[in-house]
Amino acid sequence: MAGIDEFLAKRKKAGCLRSLNPVSWRKGARIRINSKEYIDFSSNDYLGLSSHPKLIKAGKKAINEFGTGACASRLLSGDLELHHFLEERVAKFKHKEAGLVFNSGYQANVGIISALCSKAGCIFSDRLNHASIVDGILLSGARFFRFQHNDIGHLELLLKRERRKFREALVITESIFSMDGDESPLKDIVKLKEKYDFRFMVDEAHATGIFGSDGSGMVREKGVSEKVDLIMGTFSKALGSFGAYLACSRKIADYLINSCRSFIYSTALPAAVIAGNLMSIQLIQQEPWRRKKLLDLACFFRKKLEKKGFRLHGSSQIVPVVIGDNAKTVKFAQILQEKGFWALAIRPPTVPQGEARLRFSLTVNHEKEILSLLINELTNIKV
Repeated sequence: MAGIDEFLAKRKKAGCLRSLNPVSWRKGARIRINSKEYIDFSSNDYLGLSSHPKLIKAGKKAINEFGTGACASRLLSGDLELHHFLEERVAKFKHKEAGLVFNSGYQANVGIISALCSKAGCIFSDRLNHASIVDGILLSGARFFRFQHNDIGHLELLLKRERRKFREALVITESIFSMDGDESPLKDIVKLKEKYDFRFMVDEAHATGIFGSDGSGMVREKGVSEKVDLIMGTFSKALGSFGAYLACSRKIADYLINSCRSFIYSTALPAAVIAGNLMSIQLIQQEPWRRKKLLDLACFFRKKLEKKGFRLHGSSQIVPVVIGDNAKTVKFAQILQEKGFWALAIRPPTVPQGEARLRFSLTVNHEKEILSLLINELTNIKV
């Protein structure tokens, strides 16, 4: 217990001790916590689909037909026809041969990477990739090389020096980074792929539903679908539901069904979730106004903040306002919460030292009037 006490004391002293805040009510952009109502800027429900009547209706219908749980893993009797319908839809949506559904983004990344890679191979990962990617790499036992964030020159330097020493190689990046809101140079990485012969995996968790002419993501928007071997993403953000997917070749999908431990040894997602996921992909294409409005709001918010002199990262619906100091960032968040804005302080180790920030996650449920009020409050904070 001494180690636990020391850990908690150290986190508390550094101002990095996290706690949970149960939400008792949610409607649109508003939530209630401890009997107080806030405008929520921490949700990943970017397109507002989680409360869409068609999504709810699809889930209820599936519960009536199949009950509340899948009751077994996919390799036993938990494998429903709905799972296969969704995987076929994912493959078409992402312009790949096959799709495979996972129970969460974390389980997908950990399972996919550790199944495909081994000690005989090497992995090159963007330094700011999500923790689930890092954990999958560590579990794989492959040699691990981190390249500086979005730094193509550094990636090529590592490839030139290390690639030939290993039988197989994998390069992994997010397409839109979860804490910085910026995009990966996918086209440049594809050019390196042709030169250095590696598999290319892209995590589209924060891009699916928002970017691309059909909402399928940044890989599609950049026109590199054929060159990206593994396109992973989630249903739990812009698609408003739960679970994750991989779009890939049929051969890789068959291999993972037989080797990926997080897929094999998990009870399948229930029919209600799968039905909701199917409907959300349909809605992405039927209601393109949602992603247009979201990106218009993000552009408006960023321009106004920049004019006020705030330090920002990225160019997407994720808008990080970098404060720097941990204690100051926490104080900013506390003051905003007192004013009715639920925006949380993001601190190390989630982001690098000196990069503590307020992460504003925009959704279609926000309006320009709300964003203008928020900017005024931010401008008036004196810490």
